[in-house]
Amino acid sequence: MSTLIALFIAFFKVGAFAFGGGYAMLPLIQREVIDAHGWITPHQFVDIVAISQVTPGPIAINMATYVGRDVYGFTGAAVATTAVVLPSVLIVGGLAYLFLKFRNVAVLQSLLTGIRPAVVALLVVAAFSVFKSAVPDWRAAALAVASLAAFRLTRLNPLIVLGLSGLAGIVFFR
Repeated sequence: MSTLIALFIAFFKVGAFAFGGGYAMLPLIQREVIDAHGWITPHQFVDIVAISQVTPGPIAINMATYVGRDVYGFTGAAVATTAVVLPSVLIVGGLAYLFLKFRNVAVLQSLLTGIRPAVVALLVVAAFSVFKSAVPDWRAAALAVASLAAFRLTRLNPLIVLGLSGLAGIVFFR
């Protein structure tokens, strides 16, 4: 089997069968790239994990790109990266198709009506969790309220509000 096909199959399996986020995918990636194919050494694996953590993007996609490049250059990087995201693209595409096809079915409408409040609750829980760690004192709370007011009451670009908040942070939290 050619190396490119093996790269594709290995990373397609990672994308299709590893659930729980990038860190949950690491054992499967390790089994495929070190144990099954010997494309990289355990030392290189650790280095690639470290690099993948500090570069933007999901760790599994970054790892696929780095391993693919090490194994087969730019083409290998493209093949491995495509393979690791393809299962998600296919699943989401299939679900989107089914949703569009059956969106007017009463049971689906009822299901979505029931799910929406739960999604809002999850967002609120996440917001409170972030708020507790991001707003440690009254000055930060005042800045949060001022930023919220700027977002809700003006048509300022969010980047301007973020920039002004950053400048306020320099002044108040130095």
